[in-house]
Amino acid sequence: MKLLYFCPHQIWPANTGARLRDYELARQLAARASVTFVQMCRAGQEPYTLPEDSGFADVATLDKDRTYTPFKILRGLAGPTPMTVLNCWSLRAASQLANVLRAGQFDTIQMEGVHLLKYLPILQQAPGFPAIVMDWHNIESELMWRYSETTSNWAKKIVAKRTAKLIERAEDRLLKICGTHTVTSERERQKLLARYPIPDIRVIPNGVDAHAYTSKRIAESSGKCGQGNSKPTILFVGSMDYHANIDAATWFSRQVWPEIARAHPELVFTIVGRDPSPEVLGLVSDRIRVTGTVDDIRPFFASAVAVIVPIRYGSGTRYKILEAMAAGVPVISTRLGAEGIEVKDGVHLLLADSKSEIAAAVGRLLNSPGTRKRFSQAARALMFKAYDWPIIGAHLYGIHAELAARRVSSPRSD
Repeated sequence: MKLLYFCPHQIWPANTGARLRDYELARQLAARASVTFVQMCRAGQEPYTLPEDSGFADVATLDKDRTYTPFKILRGLAGPTPMTVLNCWSLRAASQLANVLRAGQFDTIQMEGVHLLKYLPILQQAPGFPAIVMDWHNIESELMWRYSETTSNWAKKIVAKRTAKLIERAEDRLLKICGTHTVTSERERQKLLARYPIPDIRVIPNGVDAHAYTSKRIAESSGKCGQGNSKPTILFVGSMDYHANIDAATWFSRQVWPEIARAHPELVFTIVGRDPSPEVLGLVSDRIRVTGTVDDIRPFFASAVAVIVPIRYGSGTRYKILEAMAAGVPVISTRLGAEGIEVKDGVHLLLADSKSEIAAAVGRLLNSPGTRKRFSQAARALMFKAYDWPIIGAHLYGIHAELAARRVSSPRSD
């Protein structure tokens, strides 16, 4: 089977949630089929060389135009096409994509996200009319609606609401046009079906390389790079240029951490993630560390007594929770932060939304080694059972194989 995997960004390095999902899903498919990976680069950006073990039959890079130009911003706000879709579109990229499709004769195509909406007609008219799987990393309109409800900046609130409405319309078009969709959780599946009940929507969750987070592998990585901290740590992990993570880290640091720091003077709060914003860098103190980009997150799990996920808005599921659970580090998360992951409060993690609830959860973990061990064992078992990438990849391949077989038995004719 020949498959084309199309995403709106570079796939490597896999240092964001979107890149990690694309890389791991495409790599799992490449272990079972011939995969041509199509990525997009910003104007003037050179693509990175992919790891040799990625397994792709071919990699094609399309050229984006400049993003967030004044014209695109005005046009995006005016509609009907949202700015996020305009940022991914260029005539040159469309021509390049058409050439890749003509050369490939693909059985199926996986399209990553609503941002690629304007390329859908080109994919639909590809030689042989390959079946298309639309993969949703999250529900983008939901993310933007939630942001509009959280921000206190009135100008950003207006822009966010307008953008959310336009993205929602674009998503509705995808639901009507594409027959097969994959989402990261059952919650998102039900939410999309409530909007449009006709499509075939399957759950392909985000995953983790569970074997890479064993205590042995963590110790090895700590020894190699020496990035760990000997002091017990409350850990926050995420891309620190992403607004939901910025909000979570700053809110926790200012509203919750002072109480925890007073009660537990041995603790340090460590924020790990690429490109920290000025607001995040301003949090640094003698007991709040901001690392910026790191080559390997695992050494920081060695000294972590808990991973905190105080997310207040956003969508999709969080790798920070999956990685912490695979590493055996107890997780304290808001309910929104953990949504979409099949976990039970008090079994796999602790759910806490308010300042007092979070502080109490930290105290509970610190005061009971037995509780920490119980959460660690239950969470790790769940990661190996349901969230290991090979398990997820096999499920996704089954969807593509089913569509390819259906296409052969019922060829399209015009």
